[in-house]
Amino acid sequence: MNIYLKTYGCTANKADASLIKGVLVENNHKLISSIEEADIIIVLTCTVIDTTEQKILSFLRKIKSLRKKIVVAGCMASIQQEKIKKILPEALLLPPQYSHHINDLIEDKKVIFKDKNKTDFPKFFNGIIAPISISEGCMFSCSYCITSLARGKLRSFPINEIKKDICYAIKNGCKEIQITSQDTSSYGSDINSDLGELLKNITTLKGYYRVRIGMMNPYTCYKNLNSIISNFKNQKIYKFLHLPVQSGDDNILKKMNRKYNVNDFLEIVKKFRKYYPDTTISTDVIVGFPGENEEQFQNTLNLLKNIKPDITNITRFSARPFTKAKKLDGRIKTETAKERSKKLTDLCSKISKQNNLKHIGKKYNILVTEEGKNKTVVGRSGNYKPVVINKVIKIGEFYPVEITDAKSTYLVGSII
Repeated sequence: MNIYLKTYGCTANKADASLIKGVLVENNHKLISSIEEADIIIVLTCTVIDTTEQKILSFLRKIKSLRKKIVVAGCMASIQQEKIKKILPEALLLPPQYSHHINDLIEDKKVIFKDKNKTDFPKFFNGIIAPISISEGCMFSCSYCITSLARGKLRSFPINEIKKDICYAIKNGCKEIQITSQDTSSYGSDINSDLGELLKNITTLKGYYRVRIGMMNPYTCYKNLNSIISNFKNQKIYKFLHLPVQSGDDNILKKMNRKYNVNDFLEIVKKFRKYYPDTTISTDVIVGFPGENEEQFQNTLNLLKNIKPDITNITRFSARPFTKAKKLDGRIKTETAKERSKKLTDLCSKISKQNNLKHIGKKYNILVTEEGKNKTVVGRSGNYKPVVINKVIKIGEFYPVEITDAKSTYLVGSII
């Protein structure tokens, strides 16, 4: 059958998409890019914030008129089945833990969902970037997070099976391996291992590739900091740290049930910069969390001024169904949240530009990862900075470049 797959959301969802594609191709189905010519439409959903949810619901309404078999997969299929069925009563639902059941589902076989390691199933990669799942679920219950409810408790996959997935990706031409899970620094806490041990193992594989480590919760990163730091040293690992702080105020962090404090976060950043001075720091901030007053917001501003992150992902608080935060008092007015969001955005844009200007004149060996706009390509330096080259060169190859200019979101380089 001809199958069209649309994927929303995070890198973990992209990894699920690779698994779904792999299972489908193994069972002789054809992946196509035309939704009109498809026999089956699969939608991998995300429900982390309301705006994404609304986009997905709008898309589901749009495809309803096509009168095709539709599979709704991903987090909404786990936690918001009623919303899907209201639009598409006949839709088949596939929660993220059970992505491996996709072929049984579309072939109308009797399906009894069973938990299995995602590393047990074939994958399909058609570019140079390979998202690789290292675990499923999460060991936390952050008060605002619906994803942990959708994906369940932490289940880490065996290191040897993860290595097999990475080896397969490398043999199929992938050069950037994106290690992903809900919290990569939780990896192994349920199987007597840790992220550092995983990194030590996967960097021994043969081939020319780089590894990007996905988001880490500061609580588990702090617990495993020495192991993670010591095993980041391999040149195959991007010196890139995605460490969401969410708030610069300890009382707000308690309300969020994040289990760390601001000083823990600062200690992690300080130690990474000590051992890897050029580390690209990426963080996330939720603005307008219930009860956040001006002083607490100012604490977040001050924290960002202090650490000067290269990337800050700013999200206005979005009350998600079934979460504790949805029931909290002290909801912030929309206008106030927008105003605070703008202040953060303006500050972080200036910080990013100042950080990037420091790279002018430096030389990097970049991996070209994608086509850019107006006959350019984009590559990644060893610290995962995006570098735009005004020349059409081969994607998937390494090139030496010198940085000649800098914008707030990327660097500009020329081949040397």
